[in-house]
Amino acid sequence: EPYEKNTSIHDPTAGSGGMLIQVAEHLQKVQQVDEEHWRSIRFTGQEINDTVYAMAQMNLAIHDVNGEIRKGDSLGNPQFTTDDNQLETHDYVLANFPFSARWPKDDLEDDPFHRFDGVDKLPRKDRGDYAFILHMAKQLNETGQAAIVIPHGVLFRKHESVFREHLINQDLIEGVIGLPENLFQNNSIPAAILVLNAEKPEDREDEIQFIHAADEEFYKELSNQNELLDESIPEIADLFNQWETVERKSRTVNIEEIQENDYNLNIALYVDTTEPEEDIDVAEELKTLRDLQEERDRIEERLTKHMRELDYE
Repeated sequence: EPYEKNTSIHDPTAGSGGMLIQVAEHLQKVQQVDEEHWRSIRFTGQEINDTVYAMAQMNLAIHDVNGEIRKGDSLGNPQFTTDDNQLETHDYVLANFPFSARWPKDDLEDDPFHRFDGVDKLPRKDRGDYAFILHMAKQLNETGQAAIVIPHGVLFRKHESVFREHLINQDLIEGVIGLPENLFQNNSIPAAILVLNAEKPEDREDEIQFIHAADEEFYKELSNQNELLDESIPEIADLFNQWETVERKSRTVNIEEIQENDYNLNIALYVDTTEPEEDIDVAEELKTLRDLQEERDRIEERLTKHMRELDYE
C-alpha cells in the first residue's frame, strides 16, 4: 500500500479469489478510496481447477470487484499475455501457490516467456516452488512488488541455492517474514512471506529485511489452528516499513553477509529465534538446593535405619 489509481494486482494461483478480495476490502475499509479510484484498480488471477476457478469468478462478482479470473495452468499455459506473446506485467503480485507441487518442467526446457533466463538449471520436476517464484518475478513491471507465501525450505534448501543467488544478485528480494506454524487451513507447516521489489528504494539497495513473526507474542492458539493477533499485523508491517532492526524480532542484513552464507536465507541465521532463558533468582535457587539436600539427608537416615533393622550392611 497505498494502491494508487490504475494499479494492477495479480494472483497467478488465485484459488477462490480470497487474496484478491482481501486487497479489495483493504482499499475500501482501510484506504477508504473513492469510487473513481476503486473502479480504476484492475484485479486479475489465474486458477487451474475448474470448480475453484468458477468460485473465484463468482467471488469477484459478489464483491463487485473490477477483475477477471482465467482458467489454466499459470506455469504451463499463462493466460495473461501481451500481443507479442510476453507475460503481462503488474504493479503487485500476491500469491499462495501450492507448496512443492509437480510442474510441467519437460514442456518448459525452452520457455517462450524467458522466466528461467539467468539460471543454469530448472527447478526439480516434483518441487515447483521456484518455478512459481520465478514466474511471479517475471510478472512484475519496472516498479512492481510481490508478496509470496512460501514454505521455509525455499529459504535454505541446498539444491535451490542457484535460484536464491539469481534473485539476490539482481537485488530483487526486499524482505523475508517468518510466520507461525499451523496458520493456514489444511497446512500445518510454518510458512514465510517472500517480498520482491523490482525497484527498491535507494536506502534499501543491497539489503534484505528479515522479520521473525513466528514468536509466540505475535499469535494466539485456537482449537485447530493459530491466528495472528490483530495488533501483530500492523506491528509486522511497521517493522518492514520502518526498515527496523529490533532484537529478536527483525534485522536489516547486507547482501554481502548473505553471500558469505552461501545465499542461505534461513531467518535464524540473521535473527535470534531461540526462546529467551528466564532470569535466575540465585537466592531462591540456593534455598531450593538446601531444602533438597536436607530432604536427601532425611531419606538417607531413614534408609540406614531400615537397613539396620533388616540386618543389612
